[in-house]
Amino acid sequence: MGANSSSISELPENEYLKKLSGAEPISENDPFWNQLLSFSFTTPTNSTDLKLLEEATISVCKSLVEKNPRTGNLGSLIKVFLSRTKELKISAECQNHLFIWQAHNALFIICCLLKVFISRMSEEELQLHLTYEEKAGPGSYGAECEDLIEELLCCLIQLIVEIPLLDITYSISLEAVTTLIVFLSCQLFHKEILRESIIHRYLMRGRCLPYTSRLVKTLLYNFIRQERSPPPGTHVFQQQTDGGGLLYGIASGVATGLWTVFTLGGVGSKASPQLEQCSPLASQSLLLLLVLANLTDAPDMPNPYRQAIMSFKNTQDNTAFSSSNPHAFQINFNSLYTALCEQQKSDQATLLLYMLLHQNSNVRTYVLARTDIENLVLPILEILYHVEERNSHHVYMALIILLILTEDDGFNRSIHEVILKNITWYAERVLTEISLGSLLILVVIRTIQYNMTRTRDKYLHTNCLAALANMSAQFRCLHQYAAQRIISYTCRHLRRYVYVLDKLYFPHSHCSTLQHCFSTLSDNGEELLSLTCSHILRSYASSLFSLLSKKHNKVLEQATQSLRGSLGSSDSPCPDYAQDLNVIEEVIRMMLEIINSCLTNSLHHNPNLVYALLYKRDLFEQFRTHPSFQDIMQNIDLVSGM
Repeated sequence: MGANSSSISELPENEYLKKLSGAEPISENDPFWNQLLSFSFTTPTNSTDLKLLEEATISVCKSLVEKNPRTGNLGSLIKVFLSRTKELKISAECQNHLFIWQAHNALFIICCLLKVFISRMSEEELQLHLTYEEKAGPGSYGAECEDLIEELLCCLIQLIVEIPLLDITYSISLEAVTTLIVFLSCQLFHKEILRESIIHRYLMRGRCLPYTSRLVKTLLYNFIRQERSPPPGTHVFQQQTDGGGLLYGIASGVATGLWTVFTLGGVGSKASPQLEQCSPLASQSLLLLLVLANLTDAPDMPNPYRQAIMSFKNTQDNTAFSSSNPHAFQINFNSLYTALCEQQKSDQATLLLYMLLHQNSNVRTYVLARTDIENLVLPILEILYHVEERNSHHVYMALIILLILTEDDGFNRSIHEVILKNITWYAERVLTEISLGSLLILVVIRTIQYNMTRTRDKYLHTNCLAALANMSAQFRCLHQYAAQRIISYTCRHLRRYVYVLDKLYFPHSHCSTLQHCFSTLSDNGEELLSLTCSHILRSYASSLFSLLSKKHNKVLEQATQSLRGSLGSSDSPCPDYAQDLNVIEEVIRMMLEIINSCLTNSLHHNPNLVYALLYKRDLFEQFRTHPSFQDIMQNIDLVSGM
């Protein structure tokens, strides 16, 4: 680095980097810094080049980590950057490219070094590395250490919120956002949640606290505007490709790591390529916003960034701010809504939508009042439809968003009034015209079916059924295919239920299990007669439901144990029929309750559902005596005239 362009292969032998990481202290007033910061760098555009960069600079970084406690050169570099940022706003207004270029380069190097330092030492050790004073003796660390870290953090926040976003300031704004992400990456190197982090303490109080609402607002607007990286030729320094800069590439690894921790290590948890390609600044701003909003509350005060997200209002809202929340602000809800609708392919954007709907009542009220709600719901449904291609946490967030929306009766009514045409991504059947509500039903049922046959996550299907249950009382004019899928999916589980019962109670070639069941019920003649008749009828395609009585759970447990014992000598594993039976029974009951709720509240508005139900009446008749479903079946019979 220096006055000439540098390449990755030249970095290990670069004289300026060697001096920076050498044993000689460099004063912040040394002309060396002007020489070091006058460089242009060919940007790595892929992970291979980024790995080469780390390998090429590892010796320089190790040397600086080892010698910095004696030289304090990292602290000097930070002070050089801090001194230059004081004139950045004026430089941007005056189009002073050279000044901004050198400030950007200084921050570039600081961020690269901080990434290495934070990965190799604790926050307390980092403090010591930033406390060197040339005239200070050994053991004189103390007063200034925290001030320098806090000053840098505060400076970065000021840069983000105060420097206008122009072509010549885009890169330094991006680097400032990314450097804050790198600072917050200290959580990656701790197994437990950081509750007493030095970095967190400075961000949530002191000099940084007054900038809370402005920082959150700026990060939101960065996400809303989706400003692309400026084209080549608009910078004095050699501009990067569409990737957004070397530091962006380096810090994407840090941001991805934070995202993995943040989403509990979900498979494929990484920054969305779609969002990154559109706008690196928008992508990094969103990541920073999510990390800030989820910092742990301090012992004596809540997270101010979360408070800001929970309380901001629409620019058209003229009501007074609450005095209890000093971090409230206003933002254009229409622009925010549009950005959220357009960016749902990114799991980060889906998480932001969930946070806003869940925590900000102003946003939730605005979204539910929109007349174009389909613009938001369709991308969410598409996430669930392509469940096999999505991260598990992305699917869960999309599903929870639907749960939140379906808690509102107005939403449940309005989605059946929105008529959609030619849903191209729905491949099971050509849907030339269908209501948004019917499409939502189809996608949710498909998600349940996928979960029951593939992932078998008990919470996923429970949440899907809860969303349908929320909507059921407001079902209106269901599409013929949606009505058929509700009934056919219920019937599928009814058949599966009969099959599992047969396998559980009367496994082939295991008559001892049947005898055990008989002996268990021998104290009740009517129950024994019912059991015997039911088993005989099942051989001719009848049901086993008379077996299920007040002693159902006890019989179920004993039959399972007997079955396991009888198969104990076999090499083949025993299927967990008891667990399957409980899950299937839960799904059947929920589906019957959904059907019952629809028929009870809107029978005349759903002829297709009644026709589909009557068509399958023979199968439903088998469940009229089942103790778990008897009450619901009686009401369905009464309402539908079955």
